[in-house]
This record gives sequence, structure tokens and C-alpha cells, in this order.
Amino acid sequence: MTLGDQFLFFVLVGLAAQLIDGALGMAFGLVSSSVLLSMGVPPAAVSASVHTAEVFTTGASGVSHLAMRNVDRRLFFRLAIPGMAGGVLGAYVLTQLPGDVVRPFIYAYLLVLSVLILLRAAGRMLPRREVQRVPLLGFVAGLLDATGGGGWGPVATSTLLARGGTARTTIGTVNAAEFLVTLSISITFFLTIGLQHLDVVLGLLVGGMIAAPLAALFVRHVRERWVLLAVGVLVMAISLYQIGRSLLPG
Repeated sequence: MTLGDQFLFFVLVGLAAQLIDGALGMAFGLVSSSVLLSMGVPPAAVSASVHTAEVFTTGASGVSHLAMRNVDRRLFFRLAIPGMAGGVLGAYVLTQLPGDVVRPFIYAYLLVLSVLILLRAAGRMLPRREVQRVPLLGFVAGLLDATGGGGWGPVATSTLLARGGTARTTIGTVNAAEFLVTLSISITFFLTIGLQHLDVVLGLLVGGMIAAPLAALFVRHVRERWVLLAVGVLVMAISLYQIGRSLLPG
């Protein structure tokens, strides 16, 4: 693969990942990290590269969701500030610890949330309860995100939607808050291991920035039930895949 073909490939990865992330509130990190890891890029470099690209893609996504009035400003600050603290701590500490021990429990939690989201999509009457500890949710989601597992969207979006949050504003707010969380994580990585794999970063951010306004437009105009169905199926697939991978030997 030539240098130009490789750059175009990363643009397409960023485009696809951001279309999913901007429309459903998750999966940019999961999609792009999975592709890079399969190509043999070291895990620390994968996390640093993806988060650097996400500074630009989440910025474009956040602006797009603001323009479409998809952002709840009160929820934004309650998520973003603790998320930044958790992200910085995760980039410093959790990347040095065996995350494989914790992740199966996180994905089991997400599997339960996916069932609740699918029940909402099916029209089941579930109690709409506001998440009481949004700052704690933001902190934990930021902490997990820094490990390179793409934890911000799946944890934050799924929890808020399962508790009855409106799909459009939940996804828009989580995407907008992710910009500040990602910026904090990226600065921490830059100060510790520097900026690597610039071709990967540029490709991902170009594709992601093209996709960001399209995804924000999609989530504003598509019926909430279909968005919930897509989110529920995506979270369930991610959870089952990750749980299976952690249980199977090798």
C-alpha cells in the first residue's frame, strides 16, 4: 500500500467511525482503535493517535450538534468537567495497569444497558429517571476512555439513554462534551509519549471532520425510536464481542 493509498484508507476509517459516533454517540474510538490494532500499531500509540484525531473530529461534531440545537448546556458542563479530570487521571495511571481485568465488568454493565435501551425502542414503559450522579458518570467515562477502549460514548450515552434521556440531546451533549475530555487526554499523552504516526492522525481527522455535520443532521431528523434501536444493537454487539474476546483463550 502506497503512502497516498494508506492516507486515503485512514480518511475512510475516520469517515465511517465519525458517522457512527456522531449519529449514535459512540464508536469512533472503538472502530478506529480496532483497525489500528489489527495493523500492528502499539496500543499506547493507538490511543494517543486516536485521541489526537478526536480533538478535531469531536470539535467539529460538537459545533455541528450546537448548530442543530442538540446540546443540553447544563448536562454538558456536568459531564465535561469531571470527564476531563477522569481522562487526565486515566492517561497517567490506568494505561500502566492491566485494563483487561476491569473491562469484562464494564462490558457486562453495557450489555444490561443495551437491553434497557432496546426495551425503550420497542415502546416498553420504563421509568424515566434522571441520572443523579452525572459528574461521577462523566469521571468514570473519561477514566475508561483514556485507556484506549473508547469508553466515553458507550458508557455515558448508554447510561443516559437507558435512564430515559432524549436521544437527540443526549447524543449531541455527549459528543460536545467529548471534545474537552479528548483534548485533556491528548495533551496528557503529548506531554508523556509525544505525537506519533502523523499520517494516521491526519487521515482520521480529515475523514471525521467531513462526517461530523452529516451525523449531527441525521440524529436531529431521524425518529427517536430508530436511533434507540441502532444504539441498543450497537452497544449489545460491542458488549458481546468484548466479553467473548475476554473469555476465550488467546
